[in-house]
Amino acid sequence: MHWNIGRVKITKIVELETVGSTRFILPLASNEEIQKLPWLVPHFATEEGRLKMSIHSLVIETPSRRIVVDTGLGNDKEGRKVPTWNNRKDPFLDTLTAAGFPPESIDTVLCTHLHVDHVGWNTKLVGGKWVPTFANARYVFGKTEYEHWRDHSDEPDKVAVFNDSVKPIADAGKADLVASDARVCDEITLISTPGHSPGHMSLHIKSDGEQGLLSGDVAHHPCQMAHLDWSSTADSDPVQSAVTRRELFSRFADTPTLVIGGHFNAGHIRRDGNAFKFIA
Repeated sequence: MHWNIGRVKITKIVELETVGSTRFILPLASNEEIQKLPWLVPHFATEEGRLKMSIHSLVIETPSRRIVVDTGLGNDKEGRKVPTWNNRKDPFLDTLTAAGFPPESIDTVLCTHLHVDHVGWNTKLVGGKWVPTFANARYVFGKTEYEHWRDHSDEPDKVAVFNDSVKPIADAGKADLVASDARVCDEITLISTPGHSPGHMSLHIKSDGEQGLLSGDVAHHPCQMAHLDWSSTADSDPVQSAVTRRELFSRFADTPTLVIGGHFNAGHIRRDGNAFKFIA
């Protein structure tokens, strides 16, 4: 699956897809509440009100760069809270290569934030050691985000994630720590969007008069556009995440903008009173 924004092409590479079983992350998104939002069907939910979500990477091709945004769960990882996220043996790299993006062809890896399901393929296990998966890439981390998890990864699962999927990148000298509003290249600028995590960043893409937004986990699902106060259980600051959603989606609701989420497919934001609709 891919989309174009001017001369920029974005390709979705799926690691894991789910239908339903999402109440642990969005507890207010009951089947009954989702059925009140018929515009979510069929692209983002089933008629029964079950949410459709995925863990995926987005490959951005600009005239000068080949960028992987977020890297999913990864293989061989341990210490994860979700049992099925441990010791995975997923053909993600084969899928990436088959789509035309062998790991050695990637020049940039950019993580919107450093949660477990966005950093896993940063590294792979080789000879008992975690090494960068994308050997020719620079890895772009938000400075605020990196320093927070470096200094506050006290819970065992977060220690594990940092030590196997983030620290090895810094140790290899491949990490670039940037401001949350940095310019990545001619077509891509970062936007500071805290709340889900302290240094969360979204990507604003502009090319040939068109624009797009890679929102990361500002929203886990488009239902949060209709219910801006539906914060995720994974948000570090639920109040701030709601403020960020309102500010970010208000900014782009009145101009044609293709929005791609960290866990959902693309659509366009439309104002709907004090909330928004998301139209595929």
